[in-house]
Amino acid sequence: MLDVPLWLWLAFAATVVVALAIDLLAHRGAHVIGFREAAWWSALWVGLALVFGGVVFALLGTTAGVEYTTAWLLEKSLSVDNLFVFALIFAYFKVPREYQHRVLFYGVMGALVFRGIFLTLGVAVVSQFTAVLFVFAAILLYSAYKLLRDTDDSFDPSTSIALRVLRKIVTVRDEYDGNKFWVKQGGKWVATPLLAVLVAIEAADLVFAVDSVPAVLAVSDDPFIIYTSNAFAILGLRALYFLLSGMLHRFHLLSKGLALILAFIGVKLILQAAHKTISPAVPEIPSPVSLAVIVVVLATSVGLSLYRPAPADDETPDRDGASTRESTRESTRESTRESTRESD
Repeated sequence: MLDVPLWLWLAFAATVVVALAIDLLAHRGAHVIGFREAAWWSALWVGLALVFGGVVFALLGTTAGVEYTTAWLLEKSLSVDNLFVFALIFAYFKVPREYQHRVLFYGVMGALVFRGIFLTLGVAVVSQFTAVLFVFAAILLYSAYKLLRDTDDSFDPSTSIALRVLRKIVTVRDEYDGNKFWVKQGGKWVATPLLAVLVAIEAADLVFAVDSVPAVLAVSDDPFIIYTSNAFAILGLRALYFLLSGMLHRFHLLSKGLALILAFIGVKLILQAAHKTISPAVPEIPSPVSLAVIVVVLATSVGLSLYRPAPADDETPDRDGASTRESTRESTRESTRESTRESD
């Protein structure tokens, strides 16, 4: 474990709180976030993460800095896959674009809390039962297999257990009421569809944590490194969504790249577990090598996606005969058109 001074933890917490407060104040009113605004906010969050990484390099050493950068980039790349699910959820609930930032803002705050809990539990379990790393490796390899098979494209918000529980606990009305989560109706408080959207997004993030938590534990087992890297990656997720939401379909090879990254991290985790539990002679993959692999695979998958667009007939058909990705994109476009007409 790194000897992290208390003031550095406090500085990190203050940075997150101040950044979230500025974000909230800047988006008090409901409005559609355009490409330019999303680009500025994306640059801000990435810059903030990199500056903090420089602080880690300077104060905690090169090894800690490389681990932080690797973990942040890994989490950032995995979080891109979340964006496809966010787009599907927004399209399913026909969420007007001007309300989407509010949902994602509170979704990110919930993700920060839940990731903190999961990462803390993960570190505690690994410190007591090192062999559990083999289980984590199996999870990553299975996730890589699913991504290669494109099975994640069949995500259906209507099957969410969290949404079923919500509807049993509270009454959810059919109409939106601005960007409110709750409204008073007939003398009692009822939920708006926006609350259902928030629950669906939080539930989706919990599912994605099954991949991201084992993956980041393969990079470092230090609580400061893994949580700060996760936090800065999650904080920039909203801006990244609005930046890429109109062209997510262009990165058709990204899922293949993410599958390769997950498979590589799974192998790294197996070697790491074998080194600790079987024999010190088993080699481990150094963090600089992991960082290089992630950068190269991401750059290659994105570059090839843009250089070789997906042909129209190279889609996975769904039960109705249309491709799942195409139907998702059409739903997203239809939701965008409806929200634009409403805002007009």
